[in-house]
Amino acid sequence: MIEEARHFTAELAVIGSGLAGFAASIFALNRNIKTAQIGNTGAIAYTTGYLDLLGSLAPDYAASIEDPWQGLELLRSSYPEHPLCRIPQTDIHTAFEQFTGFLGECGISYSSPGKTNARVLTPAGTLKPTLCMPATMQIGTTAFSRQEPCVIIDFKGLKGFSSSQIAANLKDQWPELRNTTIEFPDMSLGEIYPEVMARALEVPETREKLAKILVGAAGETKIIGLPAILGMHSPDLVRKEMEQLTGLEIFEIPTMPPSVPGIRLREMFEQLFPQKGITLIPQQKVDKLKIEQDGARLFLSDSFGPITVDAKSVILATGRFLSGGLEASIDGITEPLLNLPVTQPGSREEWYREKYTDRRGHEINKAGIEVDASFRPLDNNGAPYSNNLFAAGVILAHQDWIRGRCGAGVAIATAYKAVEEVEKYLS
Repeated sequence: MIEEARHFTAELAVIGSGLAGFAASIFALNRNIKTAQIGNTGAIAYTTGYLDLLGSLAPDYAASIEDPWQGLELLRSSYPEHPLCRIPQTDIHTAFEQFTGFLGECGISYSSPGKTNARVLTPAGTLKPTLCMPATMQIGTTAFSRQEPCVIIDFKGLKGFSSSQIAANLKDQWPELRNTTIEFPDMSLGEIYPEVMARALEVPETREKLAKILVGAAGETKIIGLPAILGMHSPDLVRKEMEQLTGLEIFEIPTMPPSVPGIRLREMFEQLFPQKGITLIPQQKVDKLKIEQDGARLFLSDSFGPITVDAKSVILATGRFLSGGLEASIDGITEPLLNLPVTQPGSREEWYREKYTDRRGHEINKAGIEVDASFRPLDNNGAPYSNNLFAAGVILAHQDWIRGRCGAGVAIATAYKAVEEVEKYLS
């Protein structure tokens, strides 16, 4: 095979294919900024599909927040360095509206950002607060709030999702909830997987077969909850047809990661972005980033040969450890592309608390890079590394998105502000 060098140009290069990277590309698309996005697999497939803004507050993260907007004010007064505290609430709301609006236009409908968090179901049968959820999951939240009779259904051979566990954990809060186990059509032997089931349900014949089984399993109950398997590319249409076939109201519950709702988002972005004019180089890692006074050059390669991307500006949305945005070693935590300084505990002994389940979380989860008011990464002297370099997402320091239940909030809001600053820089 003969290798061929390829070269692309853009006004903005987004490095990262997680939620922050995809959000940045959406916001850049809305502003008519010529964009190239590059990133390896990212962590988006590990998301549940829920878009959390702010679910709990330090120091112990014990109580769930009902009003995330009020929670942001409390966060602002107690933890002003948190990335969400550096963005006006109106901008955060706009960011969520634009992001969920884009998803809806592309075939995956979401609830709009409201004034309060909704209480949504997790795969473990617990409840968590979130701001926006896929339309395929909304009926479950409504049924719980109204205490309506409901059946949670799982499937023989499916691991990581137990309807009996969900029913047992919610029996005191949802007395009219019961559970049952059925067989998925044509998959009666061995272990089965949510992604395979979701792709199977894109076939009309499979939907018809499953519909007949669901009617029998529901009995007199008119609302059923399933693991998130209602198609991969058109979940709203699959759910609508399944409801028409069964005469039931149907909702999804996320499974353990990697989950179908996350894979749906990733595949939708990868399919539609090139159609909308974005230069997308997925499943690839940037090997080298060279920042210059008037632009930047990205170096990478794939099985067809070397690739270079020249851009006037760059958004670093590379995530933390899972996505490779930060690296941990015996000597500490580093940022691999530009060796940007990383705010982190003074020693490895301070990374973790004695108990893994400590409600206060672990200090390593607050590690990240520092940025200025324009979300430009800072160098060792506390000055912007470059006027054309910006950052967004959980690579930013001073936030524990896991304990604060604010991962999507940090990703979407900071991507919005970073793109806003990119537009100012380019103008």
